[in-house]
Amino acid sequence: MNISCEPSGIADIKFPRQGFSDIASAGFQSILLDISMVCPAGELEYLGKRKPKTFESKQAVHITEHPEELYNSLKPVLEQCEKGKLSSPIAMAPYLSWETRRTDLNGLVEQLTKESIRVCGQTGTEYLIVKPLSAGIAGSELWERNRAYYLELAEVAKQYGVQILLENQCRDVSGHLTRGICSDGVQAVEWVDLLNEAAGGEWFGFCMDVGGCNLCGQNMYDFILQLGSRLKAVILRDCDGHGEASLLPFTGVYRRQTQTDWLNLIRGLRETGFDGELVLDLQDTAAVFSPILRPELVRLAKSVAEYFKWQIEIENLLKKHPSRVLFGAGNMCRNYMKCYGEKYPPLFTCDNNPKTWETEFCGLTVRSPESLRELPGDCAIFICNIYYREIEAQLRDMGLSNPIEFFNDEYMPTFYFDRLERER
Repeated sequence: MNISCEPSGIADIKFPRQGFSDIASAGFQSILLDISMVCPAGELEYLGKRKPKTFESKQAVHITEHPEELYNSLKPVLEQCEKGKLSSPIAMAPYLSWETRRTDLNGLVEQLTKESIRVCGQTGTEYLIVKPLSAGIAGSELWERNRAYYLELAEVAKQYGVQILLENQCRDVSGHLTRGICSDGVQAVEWVDLLNEAAGGEWFGFCMDVGGCNLCGQNMYDFILQLGSRLKAVILRDCDGHGEASLLPFTGVYRRQTQTDWLNLIRGLRETGFDGELVLDLQDTAAVFSPILRPELVRLAKSVAEYFKWQIEIENLLKKHPSRVLFGAGNMCRNYMKCYGEKYPPLFTCDNNPKTWETEFCGLTVRSPESLRELPGDCAIFICNIYYREIEAQLRDMGLSNPIEFFNDEYMPTFYFDRLERER
C-alpha cells in the first residue's frame, strides 16, 4: 500500500517550494498530483463572469483558453516534486463542484481531462481520478452521457497507459448534499464493469472518497466489499457529516465522538486486503494553520496516514513473524485470541502482575516478563496493552533484541463488549 499526500492547502501554487519541502520533510514519498490546483473548480465556474484579478484566476483563464499548456502550468509543482524526490502515482483531473449551476462547461472539462491524461503520461502517473459529468444532465441521461465521456477518455488513456478512476459523488438538492453518481455500491460496480467491458480491458477502476461517503451516510464496510478489487485508491478526509470539508482524520469530532465511521472503513479495507493508493487530504485543516506551524501539522498527518496503513495491514504484520508471544493478559489479549488466536497462535502471554503468573488466560499460559529472555531471536513480542511506549521501554531496558510490535483492538472484526476490571 502506498501513501500519498494531497498538496492543496499545504503548498501555494504560486510559491510551491515551501509547501512541497514540508511534505517531503515529513516523510511523504509521493503526492496526489492535483491538476485542479492550476484551474480550481470555483475559478472555472466564474470564467466569463468576473474579470480575473488574482494570479490564480489569470492562470485559470490561460489554461482554459489553451488546454495544451496544462503541463507547462504544472512545471513549478513538478520541479518541486523532483527536488523533494516525490513521485505522483495518482492524479486528479480538473472538475466542477457539486453545487455548480453552470451547464455550459462540460465541454471545457472534457478538454482539460484529456490534457490531464497526457500530463499523467509525461509524469509516469498510473491513475487519474475523473469525476463524472452531471451539470445540466437529466438523471435519466447520466449513464449514457458519462458512458460516452469515459469511453472517449479511455481511447486517450490507452495511449499513455493510464487507468481512469471513477469516484463516489454527492449532489446538491436545494442546498442539501445527498447521494449522487456512484455513491451506491451496486451502481459503482455496474459502471466500472460496463466501462471495462466496452473499453476491452481494465482501463477503469474506482477511488473511494471517505468524506463523500460520510456526507451521504453510507455504510463504508458494505461499499468496500461491493467494490472489491475494483477499488484502487482511497481518499482519507474527515468532515462533520453535514458540510463539505477536507479535515485531518480524527479532527471532525463533536463531544468526544468522531463524525466519521473509521471502524467500518478499516474493517472493510482489511477484509478485502486493500493494497492500493491511500491518499491523505487535509487541505482545509492545513489552510487555517499558520505556515510556522504547518511543518508540525504535516508530520502529524504522515503519522496519521501510517496509522491507517498499519491498521489496514495488521494481519500482514501478524503473518510476517514466524512465531509470536503477547504482552498483556487483559481485554486486548482477549480480543486478539477471539479474532486471530487460531490463525496466528501465540506461544504464551506475559504480564507485569505477579498474581497472574502461571495461570491460564484465554487458553494461554501467563508468564512473567523474565520468561521473554528465553525466546528465540526471531520471535516477535506483540504488546497488547494501551501502555505501549511504557512497556516497549521496559522490554528494551531488559536488553531484549526481539522484534517488538504493537497490537490494537480498536478496529477488530468482532469484540468482547464486556470489560475486565483487573487492568490498571
